[in-house]
Amino acid sequence: MEYLERRVSMVEDRLESVVDAIDPAVLSDEVAHVALSGGKRVRPAVTILACEACGGAPEDAVDFAVAVELVHNASLVVDDIIDRSDVRRGTESAWSAFGHGPALIASDGLLGEAFALLAADEHATEIVAESMVELGEGEATELVARPTNEAEYMQLARRKTGALFRASAEVGAVAGGADPFTIDLFGEYAERVGVAFQIRDDVLDATADATDLGKPTGQDAAMDRPSLIQVTALSDTEANERAHNESQQALDALAAANIDDTESLGYLRDLAEFVVIRER
Repeated sequence: MEYLERRVSMVEDRLESVVDAIDPAVLSDEVAHVALSGGKRVRPAVTILACEACGGAPEDAVDFAVAVELVHNASLVVDDIIDRSDVRRGTESAWSAFGHGPALIASDGLLGEAFALLAADEHATEIVAESMVELGEGEATELVARPTNEAEYMQLARRKTGALFRASAEVGAVAGGADPFTIDLFGEYAERVGVAFQIRDDVLDATADATDLGKPTGQDAAMDRPSLIQVTALSDTEANERAHNESQQALDALAAANIDDTESLGYLRDLAEFVVIRER
């Protein structure tokens, strides 16, 4: 695990330096409350690992990794407002701590810092911008055009969760100098990991203990939110099977990439297997 911890530590250090430099101080504090309050850092880890798997150095992808994490955190601020959730990662959500206005400004600040980090590379900027379009479409769908079956749910999951996962791997592959075919395969891998991650989230929301999970449970049912379990007749076990299927297809995409079998590639494979068995 030391291998992965060193890379995540690089992201944490850069993230802290970006947040510390934000002006005014009140905005820096509010952004820090969101971005430095913990989190799995799965997406930035994917960015770093994808870069290395494609032949790059981890340093080449750190700014892109931080950018993806900032975008993710900005989306969580809005999610918590929509869901009226007052807890995130075991602490107060942004709107609960500061109010709706400051929380939305913090979300804007997160996005601004993200695109400042991406600005040096047009391709990376385009990838993340496209993922945000899909994310916005997913959020809108969830609010006004609820899925009513499994196919519609899967489309929502690919937009709302899979798109930013896809972007995290694609910008890493860009940083590693990969060709378009390989970039696309890494994107497919990560999108399917993201969908598996979302399905597992749905199951945990329905079955896990809130203290163990670090956030309120039962939110999907309470908010009448379209989780896979809410919009289908699937059992928890069957939903987990869907997650495992996405995980396997993610592994298949990695296998199709014409790259050397490195330690970083091994960690990406491990991630695809871990997201469907995690308890948090």
